[in-house]
Amino acid sequence: MWFDLYEDWGFIETSFAIQYNIRLREETEMSWGEFITLLGGIMPKTPLGQIISIRSENDKDTLKHFTPEQHRVRNEWRSRNTSKIVQMDKKQVERQIKEFQEACKKAFGK
Repeated sequence: MWFDLYEDWGFIETSFAIQYNIRLREETEMSWGEFITLLGGIMPKTPLGQIISIRSENDKDTLKHFTPEQHRVRNEWRSRNTSKIVQMDKKQVERQIKEFQEACKKAFGK
């Protein structure tokens, strides 16, 4: 996964506003399923799409042309998330997923 729902919430909100003209803070009727579907359709030209493109880039020629800031963003994401994966066992992952699902149910009401 190339984004964090909590950490990247600002990018998500801005991307929804740009792409769908939806203000998530004002949205009261959107189901979790609809939110996930729309989130999965975020285009590369949005703030979230751009940050995901930077974090997920693997092409050596493209990486040669990255700015120092783009390299910093990519490297910080990859090093942080690699260490998270190594530190979590299967039970911890399952617990985190359950907690996240419950929080989303509360937030989106479904």
